[in-house]
Amino acid sequence: SQKQLSRAAIILKNRKLEELMNDGVTIVDPMMTWISPETEIGSQSMVYPNCYIEGENFLGENNSIGPNTYIKGNVETADNVRIVASVVSDTVIAENVKIGPFAHLRDGVEIKENVRVGNFVEVKKSVIEENSKTAHLSYIGDAHIGKDVNIGAGTITANYNALTKEKCKTIICDNAKIGSNSVLVAPVKIENGANVGALSVITNDVPANSLAVTRSPMKIIKDWV
Repeated sequence: SQKQLSRAAIILKNRKLEELMNDGVTIVDPMMTWISPETEIGSQSMVYPNCYIEGENFLGENNSIGPNTYIKGNVETADNVRIVASVVSDTVIAENVKIGPFAHLRDGVEIKENVRVGNFVEVKKSVIEENSKTAHLSYIGDAHIGKDVNIGAGTITANYNALTKEKCKTIICDNAKIGSNSVLVAPVKIENGANVGALSVITNDVPANSLAVTRSPMKIIKDWV
């Protein structure tokens, strides 16, 4: 019965939590934590309350998971990874990465060393290389982001063409800087060291070490009020 199934699931869950704790993992509140039998977690890691981890995952040593995190499966992390209040699936995360709060990583994401994926950022089917940051309110879809790139708050990679039903790729090369509230309309490439001014809509490739700006000049109308 469903009642028996629930009891059996709780037994399996408790066995897994005990196994992990015996291996050096800290489970802050076992009553408020669910971890699948297929998941492996390295020693000295800490799992905070309200975490639900299902599917097959390998989480490295000295990780910090939660609180309020949902890991859906096929997630692999290296050591010293922090995931807070986020949803993660089908993702490979390298060392010293910080995820969240309120981030969503899905559908084949690869995060390299020392990357920051912050508040209300969704990353889908993308690669983010070492030391890059997308810290606030952004959508990164079907993109390859190079090393030492800074993605300003509110940046969108517009990867979907609603007329052709195609998804296209955005490439941001090393050391590029994307200003806040910019839209990169794929397919588009931002070359090494290029800058995109805030509030720009980019529809063509941007050459290396150049500045792309599509804003209109600001107007001030005196005594208007």
